[in-house]
Amino acid sequence: MTPRYARHKRTTLAIATSVAAAALLTTGLTSTGAAAKSDPAAGASPMLLSSSARTALIERAAAEAPATAEEIGLGAKEELVVKDVVKDADGSTHTRYERTYAGLPVLGGDLVVHESPKGETEGVTRATKAALKVADLTADITKSAAEKQAVRAAKAEGSTKSAADRAPRKVIWAATGTPKLAYETVVGGFQHDGTPQELHVVTDATTGEKLYEWEAIQTGTGNSQYSGTVTVGTAKSGSTYQLNDTTRGNHKTYNKARATSSSAGTLFTDADDTWGTGTASSSSTSQTAAVDAHYGAQVTWDFYKNVLGRNGIKNNGVAAYSRVHYGNAYVNAFWSDSCFCMTYGDGAGNVKPLTSLDVAGHEMTHGVTSNTAGLNYSGESGGLNEATSDILGTAVEFYAANSKDAGDYLIGEKIDINGDGTPLRYMDKPSKDGASKDYWSSSLGSVDVHYSSGPANHFFYLLSEGSGSKTINGVSYNSPTYNGSTVTGIGRDKAVKIWYKALTSYMTSTTNYKGARTATLNAASALYGSGSTEYNAVASAWSAVNVS
Repeated sequence: MTPRYARHKRTTLAIATSVAAAALLTTGLTSTGAAAKSDPAAGASPMLLSSSARTALIERAAAEAPATAEEIGLGAKEELVVKDVVKDADGSTHTRYERTYAGLPVLGGDLVVHESPKGETEGVTRATKAALKVADLTADITKSAAEKQAVRAAKAEGSTKSAADRAPRKVIWAATGTPKLAYETVVGGFQHDGTPQELHVVTDATTGEKLYEWEAIQTGTGNSQYSGTVTVGTAKSGSTYQLNDTTRGNHKTYNKARATSSSAGTLFTDADDTWGTGTASSSSTSQTAAVDAHYGAQVTWDFYKNVLGRNGIKNNGVAAYSRVHYGNAYVNAFWSDSCFCMTYGDGAGNVKPLTSLDVAGHEMTHGVTSNTAGLNYSGESGGLNEATSDILGTAVEFYAANSKDAGDYLIGEKIDINGDGTPLRYMDKPSKDGASKDYWSSSLGSVDVHYSSGPANHFFYLLSEGSGSKTINGVSYNSPTYNGSTVTGIGRDKAVKIWYKALTSYMTSTTNYKGARTATLNAASALYGSGSTEYNAVASAWSAVNVS
């Protein structure tokens, strides 16, 4: 099936890895939970903060960081660096910190401090419980040796044109096992399918052994769909219009014109503010792919703002940007932190652009994950990273309520990458794609992250819709359970809010499936109360995918 696009019209809006589980550690105080309220969710839901309000919270937390480090029991050589602050409607705050040790960044040292509306510390969520203590901060191997080891690791992954993109930096590796002095090297180049590479390789600074690696370019695929005639934000400059949405953080869409360089490309412009033909074209200047990407970014922005109270990917009111027509017949799309942008290929024959609502939602969510929990893109945490993008990308598709493509729990059903009309992934029964896992097992961390996402996707479907046979928006589902139980769903809206709350308040870079269960139970407790129907449903849904 060759996807085609209905006619699009643009008009200006009026002004127009398998690592240690994250655990909630209560520093001698009560752990975060929901107080008795008539509407618990109203108090624990995140507030939509202005950029200035968020900046003020971060500045205050930074000023208090030394006292916070002492209060939660960090050592004399450890310091906290504020990454983000989330504030709930009842005034509770969740401050996310990176950590340093003797001035060195601690990878896997991130933590979240939870405070009551009165400013009292209620608990700490840590990526690692190991005490930070490194006897010798002098490396036994050189930066050059670490760099060579990292390049070898990249080539072993099948990448091409690999070379150090950033010189090795000395760090403390604390995400797995005993904390160690290490080097982190970022290797650039291209992955085997033409996707740019930003492979982070961590090398033991004493032995030269590779300790860990993860890919920062986070790829995903979704629905190339008929979005119909849509209205999005553009801006007029002189006598021409630009794909520049000034009402949503100045989101812009650029044309890569088949290039694979790191540049943004050329900003799309038009004389009459009517964009695209509604039909996929092999032309590298076609506006149609840009229409879908720009519209997808708009809907994703609105979903995060209106449903989850998040003001852009970084929650600071600033938009990422989109790039289309990347590479030649490139069959993928990816998010990159380094450019803070989404990039889309044109697919097989350059006529199947991977630009759609759930692709935009998927890719932008990688950015949200990076700026919140920072789930390492490897092992179980990598599977949870991918699942988060599938979950919230699916939520974006449902939120759009676009009559040309109703929301569903199928991933990639329109782009036909498999060549037989089947989706890439199924949330109700992930194993139907032939590779994804329905349930957790001890070997899950060794599975590709796009397939180890299966149990989390399955959990989300069960939590939303429940087990068994049913039809939703014309699509038939039949979701099984590991333990033969019957799960009753609580509705997608509540499930989305629980997952997002868990991601932004209780997950860390090293969260694995056991940690995700803890994080979502904490989130359900904060939103709806411990022992509530929603809390019990979260527990049941995890048990149904063998996470208990």
